[in-house]
Order: sequence, then C-alpha cells, then structure tokens
Amino acid sequence: MRLLIVGTLGGQLTTASKIAMQRGAQVTHADGIENALTILRSGRGADLLMVDVNLDIAGLLDSLQNERVHVPLVACGVETDADAAVSAIRAGAKEYIPLPPDPDLIAAVLAAVAQDRGELIYRDEAMAAVVRLAEQIAPSDASVLITGESGTGKEVIAKHLHHCSRRASKPFISINCAAIPEQLLESELFGHEKGAFTGAVARRIGKFEEADGGTLLLDEISEMDVRLQAKLLRALQERVIDRVGGTRPVPVNIRILATSNRDLAESVREGTFREDLLFRLNVVNLRLPPLRQRPGDILELAGFFAEHYSKANGVPSRPLSEEARESLLANPWPGNVRELENTMHRAVLLAFGDEIGADAIRMPDGSPLAVSTGPAERAAQAAEAVSRSFVGRTVADVERDLILDTLDHCLGNRTHAAKILGISIRTLRNKLNQYTDEGVSVPGPGEVRAT
Repeated sequence: MRLLIVGTLGGQLTTASKIAMQRGAQVTHADGIENALTILRSGRGADLLMVDVNLDIAGLLDSLQNERVHVPLVACGVETDADAAVSAIRAGAKEYIPLPPDPDLIAAVLAAVAQDRGELIYRDEAMAAVVRLAEQIAPSDASVLITGESGTGKEVIAKHLHHCSRRASKPFISINCAAIPEQLLESELFGHEKGAFTGAVARRIGKFEEADGGTLLLDEISEMDVRLQAKLLRALQERVIDRVGGTRPVPVNIRILATSNRDLAESVREGTFREDLLFRLNVVNLRLPPLRQRPGDILELAGFFAEHYSKANGVPSRPLSEEARESLLANPWPGNVRELENTMHRAVLLAFGDEIGADAIRMPDGSPLAVSTGPAERAAQAAEAVSRSFVGRTVADVERDLILDTLDHCLGNRTHAAKILGISIRTLRNKLNQYTDEGVSVPGPGEVRAT
C-alpha cells in the first residue's frame, strides 16, 4: 500500500502517517498540491491520497483527471471543518477522516483500499484449476495471457497472481487499453518529456516506469493499435522503453500480464494483432471459464455480493431464500460475474422481509431472470424470436436496437457493451453519436433508456 499524504494540518497528518506505517503502508509526504502532482508524475505513484481538507481538493481532482491519474482520495480535517468536509465529498473525495486520527479508522480505510474489491471467491473445481495454475506460475517472471469472456474476473486473477509472486511488495499497475484514446495510449504507457506535444507541460512517467519492480497489467490488449504493438514488443524483448519525445532509452524491470476477451489468434489472421507479440505474451495462458461452466461458484459469489452490498447500503444482511437460490442457478449468466454482481446489488435494494426472495432477483428492466434451457430448445426459441423481430426491418434498425439493448443491459457502460458486441470502443462511440444526432435516446453511464 503506497500512501501519499498531502498537507500537514498542524502536525495531525504526521500522526496519521505514523499510524499508517505501523499498519504496513509505505508513506510519502507532499507539502502541497503541486508537490503531490510532481510526485505522481515522477512514477513513485500512490494507491491512496490523504489530503488536508483545507487544500484545493476540487482542483487536485481536476488535475488528476486531466492527467489521467486514477487514485482514490480521502480528505482529513479537524472535526469542526463540517462545511469543508461536505465540499470535499461533493468534489469527489471518497471519505472524510476527522482529526486527531483514530487508529482503527485509518486501518479500516487502508484495508478497504488494499482489498480493492479484488477478492478471489471461488468454489467450483473448474475455477480452482485455474487458480492452482496461476499460483504455480506466480513465482516466475513469465508473461501471462489471461483470456475469457467479459465479466469472468480476468483482472481479479491477475491481481491474485501478482500477490502470489516475488513482486508482491512492489506496485501492481493496470491500464485499460480499450478505454484510452489511441493517440494518448503511447504516452500513458511509456511517458513523455516536457514539450513532447501540445499540452505536455511537464515530464510524465508512464505506466511501465510506474510499475518498475512490480507487475504491469495490459487490460484488453487486443484494442491496442498495431503501430504501438511494435513498440510494446521492443519493451518486452529488451526491457527498455522510450518516452515520447525522449532522447535515451529507459531500462525497466517489470512482469507483463495481459487480458483479452477476443481470440487473439483470429486477430493475428485478420492482421490486427502482431503474431510475434502474441508469442511473447502467451508464455502461459490462463483461460477463465464462463460462470455458466462453474455453477459451484454462483451461490458462493451471490452470497458474497449480497453481504457486501448490504453493508455498503446500510441494510441488514439477509440470506437467500431457496427459491432465489434456484433462480440464480437456473440463469445462464451471459454477463458472467459482473452481471451476477449487478443482479445481487439490485436484489439487496429490492428485497424485503427476512430473506432475499426470488422476487428480488430481477433483470435491469424489472423482468425475472431468464431460465436456462437445453441447447436445442434455446436454439429453437432464439431462431423463432429472431425471425419474428427481423421481418419488415432494415439492417440499420436491427443494429441500432442490438447496440442500445446491449447498452441497457450494461447500465450504460460503454466499455462493457463494446466487449459484448465484439466491436471497438471507438466504433461504439461513433454509433452512439450518430444515434444522438438522429434524436434517439442513448443511456448515459449508470442509466437505462426510459420505457
């Protein structure tokens, strides 16, 4: 855990840092926001910012967003700073910690960040076999390609692999190659020098250098541009990188993990992914089975999510009824663990009484969960539905409804929807912009279309 403390509050934050170090955190101090930004740009990084509430927290968060630095922030202040605390939370701080600091509260915040909702929950033997292989190869420095459908938990297994490795005490840095515009991804990965391009107001250390000594996860690597793949291949082969606008190579010592929900061998055949890079990444392949192929995990995960969201929403923890358990086991879960998590979050909010009943286990539109049937019956039902829905409609109409229905299913999450549809995030955004221009209602993040 890397903790960056910003400000002093008359020495009270120094006390907080001592408590954090006693709990195992690596603590760095910055006397102000500019100094904090300099530390983050330098590649020393942080897993949590603890900031004096009297500083410009809104400005700091804006700077972090503009520089695409993703790190949670908690504000700290004396108990009389009620207005400042409210302003900090509204600006985007995750928590407010009153001072003088309470050791148990500091420990709880650090534990919550360290846990990072990355628990590895499994019981089914199909998943257990993957975990055993991950733990077997964890001590090596071999590159690992983690594959599987969207929502199966690829990043969770990547974090577990890191924590079981000899690099566990060093940083675990993740970057989503699909979520960053193509023209910015090179700078995000390799960093840049001051003046390398318009807007490069200072040297910025990239993810490769930030992960030095530890592990770098390249999430959804199939979305990376072929030109940038060549630079990544050199970094893997020679263990050196070139910052954008730099004049000399920079050595790095990292382990590379990569994830993909696409068939990269097929991408190689299509010419969108380099074969030599695939060979370099795919030293070991961890393929995560979809949730429908690991039924032993469904109730284990459902119970975990129900407990988590009960605490998060301040409602009593309740068991699943027998009917609810049967409903969960009967569903095919096309969205895998991510869909199950969203379903249980809704169920916690919708349930009443002493149990979470089957009536609370519902789809985003309020309909009951789909019941899994045999392959032949599913195929017949799908063919009939497709035939009925396609007659008298154009291809563009069908495509639009498919995209918008998928976006509804993902609660407006563009990245998730693009993965399910098998298209790039750029293509999806272009389509959605077109629909908006045509006057079609497009759900925003966290939303579904009004019905």
